[in-house]
Amino acid sequence: MKKLLSLLMIFACFQAISQTPPTKEIQIKMAVLAAPEDQRATATVYGYDAKGEVILLRQGTNQTVCLADDSTREGLSVSCYHISAQPFMARGWDLRKEGKNADEIFKAREAESKSGKLQLPDQGSLLNALTADEKDVNWTTGEAKNTYTRSVVYIPWATAESTGLPLKPAGPGLPWIMDPGTHRAHIMINPARN
Repeated sequence: MKKLLSLLMIFACFQAISQTPPTKEIQIKMAVLAAPEDQRATATVYGYDAKGEVILLRQGTNQTVCLADDSTREGLSVSCYHISAQPFMARGWDLRKEGKNADEIFKAREAESKSGKLQLPDQGSLLNALTADEKDVNWTTGEAKNTYTRSVVYIPWATAESTGLPLKPAGPGLPWIMDPGTHRAHIMINPARN
């Protein structure tokens, strides 16, 4: 029994350590990897504190906002988006903090955007999401290899009929519309993987 308790204690400590976010500097360095290179130095960056809550790490001066990796999930996943999407993103963070699941968050933001309470991203605003497998990330130096970047262009309320976009990609790297007819309608652009 003592051995089992010791193993559980070691596992719990390992879990706590592995979920600690990297330093502020590393979070910023990695978050901006998803931004166009000419926008990285002056982008606003949000990250995570030790409690796992989203916090402002750096106030920027341009139109780009980046979100650092959530250390409670395996691998690297960072994103950068146009500032017009910030109210939409922040509302999602607040709803998650309240314990809402993905479906509840979608429905709440849909209702709030229809009522005019929630400001949606501008038509045509961009979000880039950069990912990498855990084995390809050095959390100490902030380096990542074998990364993959996909892009999203927000077009709230648009449909396949209003845009001519298909509901799934017609081929590698070709655009398609996701969540058509909703507040979250967007063009997906997934480049072919190497």
